[in-house]
Amino acid sequence: MKFYIALWFAKLINVIINIVDKSRGSNFSGEKAMKIDPHMVAHFKGIDYSRVLFITGTNGKSTTTNLLCHILRNSGKRVVANLEGANLIYGIATALSKASTMTGKIQADYIVFETDERFLPLILEQLPAKNILITNLQKDQVQRNGDPDFIYRKLFAAIGDDVRLFLNNEEPRTRSFDEKKGGIVTYGVERHSESFVKGDSYPTMACPKCRHKIVFDYYNNDGVGRFHCENCGHTSGEKADYIVTDVDFAAKTFKLSGVSFPMPYDVPYMCYNYAAALAAAGELAGIPAAEAAKAFGEFKNVGGRFEILSYKGKTIKYMRIKQENPETLQTCINVMASDPQKKMVALGLCPLIDFVPHYANSFYAYDCDLSGLAASNVEKYFCFSERVCYDTANRLIYEGVDPQMISIADTEAVETIFREIEAAETDNIYLITWLKTFVHMKEYIEKEGK
Repeated sequence: MKFYIALWFAKLINVIINIVDKSRGSNFSGEKAMKIDPHMVAHFKGIDYSRVLFITGTNGKSTTTNLLCHILRNSGKRVVANLEGANLIYGIATALSKASTMTGKIQADYIVFETDERFLPLILEQLPAKNILITNLQKDQVQRNGDPDFIYRKLFAAIGDDVRLFLNNEEPRTRSFDEKKGGIVTYGVERHSESFVKGDSYPTMACPKCRHKIVFDYYNNDGVGRFHCENCGHTSGEKADYIVTDVDFAAKTFKLSGVSFPMPYDVPYMCYNYAAALAAAGELAGIPAAEAAKAFGEFKNVGGRFEILSYKGKTIKYMRIKQENPETLQTCINVMASDPQKKMVALGLCPLIDFVPHYANSFYAYDCDLSGLAASNVEKYFCFSERVCYDTANRLIYEGVDPQMISIADTEAVETIFREIEAAETDNIYLITWLKTFVHMKEYIEKEGK
């Protein structure tokens, strides 16, 4: 009875939220319902665990989940998913309560959930999925995650040998899960025009198997690429089971299994999301590459990842990054550096407001190689945000940037940001900041337009 009361209560809350504001409440009903039945997720009926897939890891969870669900639904499959990005157990309880009947029965061909990598062991206790896709395990959210090897150990201990794993072939921690016995499917990306190398002075990582140094032959993304351990032989496989090849960023196309795909978003880190989603679609639902390719032309990612604003003759190219790891920052730096046109670079690397105490985390800028950006055609740099702006400016100076090219503002006030943009001679503006500031910038432009 506790389950039924919790389920009906969640459904009532969902109805109310749907009336008040459809864009909110992805966690709320599940959180409240699980106070009534803490094991609510385990009590839903009709779930075939061999058709349940969890997508976890540091970067790319949301995009891969959205893309895979798009491919499955485009092929006529019924899918239950948490596309709002609520990836803790409360978000999963909310998604299941929305999809179930009044008696808690789930009617779906597949269940695909983005899951937080730290809390995946707790979620598995109630929903023992037989398929898990790991995107990568890297530095992230040090306030709650600490070292990435801590997360690695938690995941490794929680995943049983009866689980089929989809593994990133070119990320050392993820690739080392191949010791598991439940079935391994690998995915990867062939070296392409945006692949790069880093000098020996930049940090790499310890081998997850023997703790000796991992050597990267090249990177496709920061921390992801062809690698090997000279001590134990841990290495990226010669060729992944599903591999993205012939990446052409100018033409916005790539190939997989000889089939040409349109590239909805022509940035390097998306290639691994494409490979991962196609691997899962092929193995989980038997969808061939040619059929999956039809869905790519219509795919729209979750909002706020890469957007363009127009302001007083300026084109502002916004790249949203996770403000807590170097991998996405490095990718954005590489994109900016590859643009030969004169540009202004506005860097809003911000304090992290997650839970108390808030903290100013600046290590990730020092993990990144900024030499390409410093050598490119930059008119000026603008470092803004409370406190972290000074670390950002110092990082540029250490890279050899002339301090006269750098302006600093210890604020995230949009009026200040726009004043700096207006003062630039170039109309080609690159912007990195957290989503809240960007939303305020869009609102400011709309207000100015009126």
